Amino acid sequence: MYKQPQIYYLTQEKLQDKIYFKEVICTDMENSYYWSDDWSCEFYIELAQAGFISTTFDTKGGLVLLPELQFDYAILDFKDLHISKNVKKLLKKDAFNFSIDSRFNEVLENISTQHKYNWLKEEYLVILKNLHATNHKKNNFKIISVEVVCKDTDELISGEVGYIIGTTYTSLSGFSLKDKKYNNYGTLQLVLLANYLKKNKFSFWNLGDSHMEYKQKLGCKIHGRSEFLKRWNEDSNHLPLLDILTSD
Repeated sequence: MYKQPQIYYLTQEKLQDKIYFKEVICTDMENSYYWSDDWSCEFYIELAQAGFISTTFDTKGGLVLLPELQFDYAILDFKDLHISKNVKKLLKKDAFNFSIDSRFNEVLENISTQHKYNWLKEEYLVILKNLHATNHKKNNFKIISVEVVCKDTDELISGEVGYIIGTTYTSLSGFSLKDKKYNNYGTLQLVLLANYLKKNKFSFWNLGDSHMEYKQKLGCKIHGRSEFLKRWNEDSNHLPLLDILTSD
């Protein structure tokens, strides 16, 4: 009979215990999710720097933070980027503007409205907005938004939020308008972002959950937890690229 994995309570103290993290959390291949009621920016940053990707979960007692040290991760090395024929046509058409961190709140709003089942809400939104507003450069961490906008109408077509740590970028969530005239613009945004990260000498792009087909079509390779953490610990501790925030 299938046994539901435990979701253990995780504190900042436990996370900071390097022996506990390495010998208990990292080696536990039956459990990937943890939960916390600590909504501090400091704890969120420490989770991200350790390799967790945090979402949320609604409980009877209210919303909780749901950090996940995944069993595997979708990683894009930029040499592996695949650009489809449809996206190549959009690139040639050049009817869009690509930007970084210019419409942060609008991107968050669109993510919330576009997704029926959305974990990006309430206390989590407060964390992201506080991190974005206070610019945690001293922590080698920065939240950013990515935007693709129609040249003619200035309409925000697609975008995402994520964070920079060292020379890595991690996606959190994104959206793309469903209008037929904007077909493939979601994939276009991914390609434009990949090219931007490559140009600015990022080591790799962490797209998190490896089970979504579009990530593999983009060129992502699946890395198991131990393989991912080895790369993560090397590249997330590189000199930060936090000032690389200009659009191409």
